[in-house]
Amino acid sequence: MILLGVNIDHCATLRQARYREAGGGTPEPDPVALADAAERAGADGITVHLREDRRHIQDRDVWRLRERPSTRLNLEMACTPAMIALALKIMPQAVCVVPENRREVTTEGGLDVVGARDAVKACIDALGAAGIEASLFIGPDEAQIELSAKLGAPVVELHTGAYANAYATDRRPAEFQRLKLGAVRAHGLGLKVNAGHGINYVNIAEVRTLPHLNELNIGHSILSRALFTGIEEAVREMKARMNP
Repeated sequence: MILLGVNIDHCATLRQARYREAGGGTPEPDPVALADAAERAGADGITVHLREDRRHIQDRDVWRLRERPSTRLNLEMACTPAMIALALKIMPQAVCVVPENRREVTTEGGLDVVGARDAVKACIDALGAAGIEASLFIGPDEAQIELSAKLGAPVVELHTGAYANAYATDRRPAEFQRLKLGAVRAHGLGLKVNAGHGINYVNIAEVRTLPHLNELNIGHSILSRALFTGIEEAVREMKARMNP
């Protein structure tokens, strides 16, 4: 069975649009309440990206999620000393190291493990020593996959954005083949294979056939569907399409 991690960042995006300067109370919508509903519907984990500019998820959200014994928390973060130090205080079950550009709307492209080898290695080692499962969010490129394994990362999350963007074009077969070969290569090197970015209720029919998939992390599509159906139905439907 493929696991589902529900990314709740954009619940916080909506909250911050109104309550960015709020100093008290529980401004709405509450990401933690959303996480609770997603878990009731069968989410296997909750993913949040604590960005350095704190544009959506806030530190208090992460701490509240971590305090919940029912939540398997996957913290997405940049590969910086400050974020590593914070992760070692929060102690989530998993950390996914992602690239971060403050000008982007959402994370675009995979982490350049080759270009940031020393920093990534230090991050993996620090997280591993604390018992936190480290994942690297990378494109399905052979060099990135091989170095991820060499540096000791137990997990890679393959960036499915290029495939999702090409879904309605003639580039789709080639992009899917890249993901397929990447998943096979990662598995062959002993890496656990996750995937995420741009996965929706249509392309999931093909994405779920990627070999060796352990977990998919999906946010935007589920929260978009939830506006019409509610979060519990949106999560149940995605899980049903992932594991028919």
